[in-house]
Amino acid sequence: MLSFPEEILARAAKVRLLLLDVDGILTDARIIVDAEGREIKHFCVRDGMGIKLLQMAGLEVGILSSRTSPPVSHRARELGIQLIVQGELDKLHLYEEIREKKGLSDEEVAYMGDDWIDLPVLQKVGLAVTVPEAWPPVKDYVHYVTKHQGGHGAVREVCDLLLVAHKKWEEMLGCFVSSPRRCF
Repeated sequence: MLSFPEEILARAAKVRLLLLDVDGILTDARIIVDAEGREIKHFCVRDGMGIKLLQMAGLEVGILSSRTSPPVSHRARELGIQLIVQGELDKLHLYEEIREKKGLSDEEVAYMGDDWIDLPVLQKVGLAVTVPEAWPPVKDYVHYVTKHQGGHGAVREVCDLLLVAHKKWEEMLGCFVSSPRRCF
């Protein structure tokens, strides 16, 4: 069984929506541009599995990014993420619109971000998370710093945290151990 601090589990148990920044969270913060100007991003397949597990457990996942990126739209479609907002610098305003539209309180939302643009949202949500390589002083404004780096399993770690807090981790694992076909 996975182990997380009790205070973090208590916060995570209230979460119904996980919002994710992209660059530095779902990716390793690199933006690769080919000779034709096409953007290429590296996504961690384990993060994708964690997102699918959360969705299967009844939690919603959304993307909130200040940049607009076709690869992000494509990845979101692959994962069945319907809540995706890109290209907006005022993340706090967008966060508040999303929270209000969904009828959620701040404590029912978790957010993962890694840079100064994320600070306003990180200060509002019930569970604020960043990665070890977050830009200083982001770590001073969060409840939890993942052990895994952005683009290398950090999102999966938070998905597992949420599954444990919602008492779904063992159930989901058991599903895959016994009959993976029935899990989907």
